Amino acid sequence: MKVAGVNFTQCLDNIKNNAIANNDLTGLLDSNGVTPSNASDATAISYSACSSSCGNGQEPFQWSVFSQEFSAWLLPNLALISQLPFGAQYRIDNLMSALLTVGSPALAGYSLFITLLNSRWINRRFDHSVDHPNSRFAVSILSSLQQAPLRLHPDRARLYSLIVLPENDSWWKYLAEFVDYTHTWSIASATSIAWVIVAYILTVANSLSDVYADVQSNGEASGSMWLWLIPIVVGWLQLSPKCDFNRLQAAYDRADRHSLRTGGADEVHTGMLPASSWRALAITAQEEDVMSPDEFLTPPVYNYSRSLRWASTAETIYLVFKVASEKTHSLPLYLESAELDTATQSDTTQDIDDQDRHGSLQDAIMYCPQPGEAQSSLWAPGVFTRMAIASCTSLALQWGTVGAALLVGWFTPTTGMGCRTMGYLIYGVISTLIWMMLLLSSILAHHSSAYSRRRLLSARIALALSHFLRWTGKLWAIINSFLIVLACIFQYSNFYDRCFCNSSVFSRRGSAYAVIIETAAQAAQAKAAWIGALVLACTSASIFLGLVYLLLDTVPL
Repeated sequence: MKVAGVNFTQCLDNIKNNAIANNDLTGLLDSNGVTPSNASDATAISYSACSSSCGNGQEPFQWSVFSQEFSAWLLPNLALISQLPFGAQYRIDNLMSALLTVGSPALAGYSLFITLLNSRWINRRFDHSVDHPNSRFAVSILSSLQQAPLRLHPDRARLYSLIVLPENDSWWKYLAEFVDYTHTWSIASATSIAWVIVAYILTVANSLSDVYADVQSNGEASGSMWLWLIPIVVGWLQLSPKCDFNRLQAAYDRADRHSLRTGGADEVHTGMLPASSWRALAITAQEEDVMSPDEFLTPPVYNYSRSLRWASTAETIYLVFKVASEKTHSLPLYLESAELDTATQSDTTQDIDDQDRHGSLQDAIMYCPQPGEAQSSLWAPGVFTRMAIASCTSLALQWGTVGAALLVGWFTPTTGMGCRTMGYLIYGVISTLIWMMLLLSSILAHHSSAYSRRRLLSARIALALSHFLRWTGKLWAIINSFLIVLACIFQYSNFYDRCFCNSSVFSRRGSAYAVIIETAAQAAQAKAAWIGALVLACTSASIFLGLVYLLLDTVPL
């Protein structure tokens, strides 16, 4: 199917014939934008001549070209989006997580890399200075629950008993086991990724080997731009985030049911406080305790909103473990009038004997950190360094792939900033702004959480600004997702093949012109740009994946 439109080749011939008849070369140009000595040597026309003589319409729509380009360059990537980790309680939140990922690759890469760095950080903290039963379970739990709004009970005695008393060992053990389910490679995910990679290689090879024809409707630029999706999907498959809301809730409830009880219904009155009965560590939160509603949403793209609060919570737990580890080695805790029931001992075997940790709630309070020993700051150590590293890495991935698309668009005749290149630039800029807005929103929300009931004017302003930035960022993510898909469709359907877009008006302005017939030199230049873009995009994606792989060995998976 071919829809009628402007035939620019025929229009150029008409202008040439008119110039020969009238001996007037006005509007005729060669491939470098210079007026030729003979009308027959003209291969381009000025923008004004194009508009007046050819009209403002587009090249004919050709279904065969559109379907081939759409299925080769765009459809595999749209299908690959389904392999992103979701798991939210409500479907609309899953949809929004996909729109956030497509709308801002920088945000998607940031959430992935900050998750990796946080896991690595807490693992190293425990590994270097904590020698205590259940510490390895705690690291696994903390690393796995970055997709949940972790909260500690305000009464720190409950956290102390959770860590100190051996009656709670089974809770740590079972929760670590139950949240350690796998969200990783499957035949479907491997097939989707392979489909994208093979399609990209074959279509690039075909484009570079073809005679230089129909240059403006090809998908080399859009294909390179979408390459960021592969390392994001593969990276999440490697990290295996625990993000299924229902499974997380079920795992937490099962750990509660399996945890050991020593005091029955009267355990509070007798001074015993097993772990799960009072929920010292919870994976849910009340709405009034959460500054950003995104913290409730389990798809890992929202980890940007939880990372600061998670790091603060993880640091508090680490400090209590650290002090408990030091004191257990030097000051055993005994239960005065009872012997340890061997039936309540957990399967955990550490250097520290369970009898050294057996005692009452009051003993645990006396035994655990005193004021100043385990006080964590609102901002966990190194949190801004990790944020900076994650930001640089994600921006490099995004602009490596989007920059490759810009490179192809810029050197495709007519060289310069045309509609296609401007579309990629706008997508990259909006994506970066979305990342900036949502990251700043999370910082302001975390800052305001430090003030009880947000009494201070500055805290209220920070929270209001946080909400505004979050809503604005999400709105732009929705818009940007549809814009980039629409931009690809416009390119494949020849919508951009019109005088304005082909003349690179954005960069050339008054000297804009449209190349109608590409020369051999222009074809060689464009193909060299395609190769450079391919190298840039693949290198950016490979470096991102390589960094993920290098850091995985220090993550408790």
